[in-house]
Amino acid sequence: MSTKVRVRFAPSPTGPLHIGGVRTALFNYLFAKKHGGDFILRIEDTDQTRFVEGAEQYIIEALNWLQIPYDQGPDSPREIQEKYGPFRQSERKYLYEDYAKTLIDNGWAYYAFDTEEELDEHRKNHEEKGKTFIYNWHNRQKLKNSIALSPEEVQKKLDDNEDYVIRFKCPQDEKLHLKDIIRGEIEIDSNILDDKVLFKSDGMPTYHLANIVDDHLMEITHVIRGEEWLPSLALHVLLYRAFQWQTPQFAHLPLILKPTGKGKLSKRDGDKLGFPVFPMEWKDPKTGDISRGYREDGYFHDAVINFLAFLGWNPGTEQEIFSLDELVKAFELEKVHKGGARFDPDKTKWYNHQYLQQKADEDLGAEFIPILGDNGVNTNLAYTTKVVELIKERADFVSDFWELSSFFFTAPASYDEKAVKKQWKENTNEYMNSLAEKIHTIEDFSSENIEKEVKQWIADKDLGFGKVMPPLRLALVGEMMGPHVFDIIAMIGKEETIARLQKAVDSLG
Repeated sequence: MSTKVRVRFAPSPTGPLHIGGVRTALFNYLFAKKHGGDFILRIEDTDQTRFVEGAEQYIIEALNWLQIPYDQGPDSPREIQEKYGPFRQSERKYLYEDYAKTLIDNGWAYYAFDTEEELDEHRKNHEEKGKTFIYNWHNRQKLKNSIALSPEEVQKKLDDNEDYVIRFKCPQDEKLHLKDIIRGEIEIDSNILDDKVLFKSDGMPTYHLANIVDDHLMEITHVIRGEEWLPSLALHVLLYRAFQWQTPQFAHLPLILKPTGKGKLSKRDGDKLGFPVFPMEWKDPKTGDISRGYREDGYFHDAVINFLAFLGWNPGTEQEIFSLDELVKAFELEKVHKGGARFDPDKTKWYNHQYLQQKADEDLGAEFIPILGDNGVNTNLAYTTKVVELIKERADFVSDFWELSSFFFTAPASYDEKAVKKQWKENTNEYMNSLAEKIHTIEDFSSENIEKEVKQWIADKDLGFGKVMPPLRLALVGEMMGPHVFDIIAMIGKEETIARLQKAVDSLG
């Protein structure tokens, strides 16, 4: 076993990568980087019936977009492949049979020739008696396998190419003391374990055998995976014992729960409540159905990383915003919770809002310009950057910018009816015409000076702010929203301000 920390993320290419899988990848990455170790991507594609075209590329692209790249994986150079690869299980098929036979030779496994029909019959008989059928020490002597049959009978069946599986021989009457970094000590009675299938006569290993062999050959030191694998922990530890290999340390991460807190988060929850559960958009190659992704929904990759880190982990401080480097420094498996982590869509938006506020206005302006183009606006980066500076604190996503700022680029086409009823009074036309004349005389068109001069004008006319400021905003914006009204005037300029006042008077008078 390597003294260097080596962890792996081992997804199956059966569709898009769920954010639960992304969180598993992230925690593996953080642990590896914290300890100066390697983060490995292994594609577990032995079940070809569930293989989905494009899923492996999706997994790799998602990890790259999130900027949690693997150190070793399917595209690693030859010297890495020769030492640890291949990194696709389907390309390792030739390995597993010898290991399965080794377990038979040392008494830890056996051939079983029972057909599916025979096993179904056993299950049915047990159910009729109110019992559960488990293939293990309790009944293996009565079944069709190399423990119950003579060596000659077994050899004949093998020579006749009868279908078989190789089952693990779980020990009897033993209390297994297992360790989990997150969950502590776990005690399992070996008598309740079944003799799991490790290898099938079609030459394919089951997950359990392939997983252990691959982890050993790739020198994995820590297995960090979802809690759905907790029931397999006893078998996996026993397999290490059977091979006389050093056992890695295990850590089982809590489930990500629905927003209600009940049950595991699914794509259906996201569809129903309007949020993605995949890092990137996914188009099903068979049905053509499109599933939403965080990337296409306008989330920043670092915001996604930050909110995922807090699903089941907490640094024990008040700090909630962490860069990737800060997460690496703070991350400890011992601080991962045992209980499920409730997914909160509002919190994910909150994280994106925080990251948006930290981004440079010019960078956000550059992202906004294509959206402006889609809305028929042709403008420059300098002006757009100033607009972003004024409106970004109200936005969660760059896609919110247009709705928050369209009035900086085009005059309002209509006016909010409720606001008109409330703000546009009998004398408002007269005030707005007079204000337009005042604005025409202002030389220094900075926000501060416009504000000073208009407020002085209001005082001189003895009008009161309530008679001028709300209808002024309505004329400029079309509704009662937007940043400081004098910032808007300074940005759109003298001519445009006067034109909008005149248009409002004509439309609303």
